[in-house]
Amino acid sequence: MKIIDDVFEMYRNHLTGDEEDIFVIIYGILDGMKTSDLEKVFLELNGEEKFEMVALYLYEKLRLKMSEEGIGHIGNDDDQGTSILH
Repeated sequence: MKIIDDVFEMYRNHLTGDEEDIFVIIYGILDGMKTSDLEKVFLELNGEEKFEMVALYLYEKLRLKMSEEGIGHIGNDDDQGTSILH
């Protein structure tokens, strides 16, 4: 995806692998874009990229909803004697 390649090249020497870095960069880019800019990016995606984008968005929204509703298990890998809901 061209936008990802461009962003990666621009911030390559500033990335630490931390998810917070990624969020700051993404929100900074999106904050400077108009709706028409976002539509252009979306229209330039191929079918597989559009599917992946929507799938990841829905996954994250459902994950957050489950967390808000207290469904599932969030804990440390060393938790013992706890059951995980699926």
